[in-house]
Amino acid sequence: MSETATLSLGLTGRLRQVAAASVGNAIEWYDWYTYTFLATTFGPLIFPSNNPITSALSTFAVFAVGFFMRPVGGLLLGSVADRFGRRTALTVTILLMGFGSLLVGIVPSYAQVGVLAPIILVLARLISGLSIGGEFAASTTFLVESAGPRRRGLFSSFQYVSTTIGQLIASGLSALLVGVLSEHAMTGWGWRIPFLLGAVLALFGLWLRRGVRETKQVAATDRPRFYEAIVRHPKQSLLIVGITIGGTIAYYSWTAYLPTYAQQNVGFDKGESLIVSTIALAFFALIQPLGGMLSDRIGRKPMLLVFSAGFAILTVPLLMLLTNSFGVMLAITLVGMILLTGYTSIAAAINAEVFPARVRASGIGFPYSLAVALFGGTAPYVGTLFKSLGNAGLFPYYIALLCAVSFVVYLFLAETAKKPLEV
Repeated sequence: MSETATLSLGLTGRLRQVAAASVGNAIEWYDWYTYTFLATTFGPLIFPSNNPITSALSTFAVFAVGFFMRPVGGLLLGSVADRFGRRTALTVTILLMGFGSLLVGIVPSYAQVGVLAPIILVLARLISGLSIGGEFAASTTFLVESAGPRRRGLFSSFQYVSTTIGQLIASGLSALLVGVLSEHAMTGWGWRIPFLLGAVLALFGLWLRRGVRETKQVAATDRPRFYEAIVRHPKQSLLIVGITIGGTIAYYSWTAYLPTYAQQNVGFDKGESLIVSTIALAFFALIQPLGGMLSDRIGRKPMLLVFSAGFAILTVPLLMLLTNSFGVMLAITLVGMILLTGYTSIAAAINAEVFPARVRASGIGFPYSLAVALFGGTAPYVGTLFKSLGNAGLFPYYIALLCAVSFVVYLFLAETAKKPLEV
């Protein structure tokens, strides 16, 4: 089917499609980032230690473990999206995320149940990781396939608009709780509130996704095989990995780990770091559609090259300039957000444009999630590990190197912005 067939949706229909994918995606990522923002608060309760760095390292290790379920989710739930439709997969992902969030919200402390506490936490993050892997695969294809010609970049940008809204709510609520509650109340029960709220919001996301229009009809006799995307399209799979490496390390370092990095290395105030994150994330969400629209006019490749070159060159000097000054922290964060938009605003579009419709969700889901697991999900752990080894200054070079790798991939990337999308 040609791309023009999606025009029958009309403007109102497309807006409904975007809202359904975006709101559910925001709820999913709200939970994921709440874990990151509050890790240093509840980590010692689950992983008690005399050394706070050790507790943080253990908590971020669980964060990374959840990421390693993402390739599994991308493959399994991406296959569900290709075999039974995008809408079915989106329903499953939101249910899984709600359950994972509920588990974190009710997990007992180590003092109460001993080793069972970290086991429950790991299980919760494995479920969440499975869901997130499938969510990106399904919502990416759903969003881009819902777009009309010359609007794929714009629609693509809402993938990270919704992700950022989820982060923004997580950051804002975390900052509010830290500011209002005493430290005793926060460590006792306050940190559980955002996770329990995430479980409730998942039900809202489930309701909103009911009734949206399916973007791919699959005949029962023509469903792709489970491993078809990997077996028949190995070059495209490797290309997705190369495209994602720089984007994912920059994204998770700047939007998730930077507040903790500043706390660990320059003594930046925890409450102020959450305020900086909230301001920066609001700015980041606003500029995503601008980046998407720009890519529809000038192409995807120039955007990717500016992003990767910028991070490869500027990451080290920017993080070397980091101090405990609120203004300096905010400025450095905003510069990174602007550069990052060259990748995030078009990530969904460029990924969807690589694979044919038959295996698009599973084709995107596995290699993308694998790259995120290896290089994005491990970013907080690697940064904290460098700190614990007394070499915190190596982390900026690590980011710059991976962005340079993706820059080389982008140099040889074919431009896809003007090509029709098979749906």
